Amino acid sequence: MKRIIAGPFNRVEGDLEVALDLSGDVVERAEVTATLYRGFEQILAGRPGLDALVIAPRICGICSVSQSLAVATALRNLAGGRAAANGYLAANLAHAAENIADHFTHFYLFFMPDFAREEYRQRDWHAAAVSRFKAVSGSASGQFLPMRKRLLEVMGIIAGKWPHSLAFQPGGTTRAIDVGERVQLSALLGEFQMFLEETVFGTGLDTILGLETVGELEDHEARGKGDFAFFLRLARDLELSRLGKGPGGLLSFGAYHDAEGSLLPQGFADHTGTSRRLDAAAISEDATHAWFSDTSTNPLLSDTVPDAEKSGAYSWAKAPRLVGAPAETGAAARLAVAGHPLIRQMLEADGGSSVRTRIVGRMVEAAVLVHAMQGWIRQLRLKEEFCAHFDLPDEGVAAGLVEAARGALGHWVSLKDRKISRYQIIAPTTWNFSPRDRHGVPGPLESALVGVDTKGLGAKAAAIQHVIRSFDPCMVCTAH
Repeated sequence: MKRIIAGPFNRVEGDLEVALDLSGDVVERAEVTATLYRGFEQILAGRPGLDALVIAPRICGICSVSQSLAVATALRNLAGGRAAANGYLAANLAHAAENIADHFTHFYLFFMPDFAREEYRQRDWHAAAVSRFKAVSGSASGQFLPMRKRLLEVMGIIAGKWPHSLAFQPGGTTRAIDVGERVQLSALLGEFQMFLEETVFGTGLDTILGLETVGELEDHEARGKGDFAFFLRLARDLELSRLGKGPGGLLSFGAYHDAEGSLLPQGFADHTGTSRRLDAAAISEDATHAWFSDTSTNPLLSDTVPDAEKSGAYSWAKAPRLVGAPAETGAAARLAVAGHPLIRQMLEADGGSSVRTRIVGRMVEAAVLVHAMQGWIRQLRLKEEFCAHFDLPDEGVAAGLVEAARGALGHWVSLKDRKISRYQIIAPTTWNFSPRDRHGVPGPLESALVGVDTKGLGAKAAAIQHVIRSFDPCMVCTAH
């Protein structure tokens, strides 16, 4: 048995290190280390409740809208009220724009450049991968980045700026949208849809929305001319459907809410995609192998107390568990819980999640969201309010459960004398990159790396990169 260390990683937000125990060239055990501690939960303690709207979004400059909405949802639940109907719609538009931008930033700038590695120089597609996706010099980034900028202009219209806007409040959004701005939103979305159809998918959005079976996905691979079809060809050649198998359970907190429900539902799905209702009270945090003191496993009752000398610890991330078991979260999980036929069939055919399923999930979800955003723009009632009145209680506890691009994001807040007495955050990468729990059960990435053949390349093996990047880690969100 030989131990190697992979890291630090480029093209990853934050600091990550992975220890791999190899038998020959094959990974037999992995330990994932979040090496950065930040202390946001301690910063929030003792402050007025509304201060969380200012401070918590600074956790991350990539998913700040998601963080804002988790705070706003928790405070709204404390206040016992509802947001204005327009407020839900405007927040969903901004949230979807941020998440779509994250999906394609991951695809074009973080994930696909690994296929331009020299390791693949004998593959017949390698020259095309280098020309299109090689970091800095590939043609794809030059096409994508201007479109990303245009998509994020949605934030300017709705929230004034991005990231870290104060526009997202428990009662909705602070800025009303006028007729001219609704036209601007439609134009921006139309421009981005054209990019999707001409460059990403090489076909109409309706075709991607209509994919229901693995056979139809394979037909798109054979006929498609866009970057998505190119990925599918690589995935088939490298058997990415067999690489990076997840732990089985798939978690979603539900995404894009209104007063009655959400576009994508809350729930939990098994490795076949069969879903059931989520019991949020069954979420726990295990700190056995984290550099934190053991306080409570209940996020509403636990405290963030660093213990850098703790015996047996190897990460600044705790180990979130649902009914005592690890759970994978992300776009594929959201679509599985929502009953998307293609994702469910892929999960069943592959025996669970894989590198391929995670990437397909992001691309399909992006198409779903562009379509949904067009509907939300039409539903805006411009003469009605965008933010309802709310008033926080002196005391109370509540959770704000939303979905960031990378998956389930939860903020748990306790108020006493109108000030924050306790605050806990479990981010998507905390779920996916968690260490082992007290029973020795590995987190999703730790289990997904087991069985990877490094082919003599050790930590430099592209397969290791594919598995890790398929979860799209955001390490600055992982440990606070």
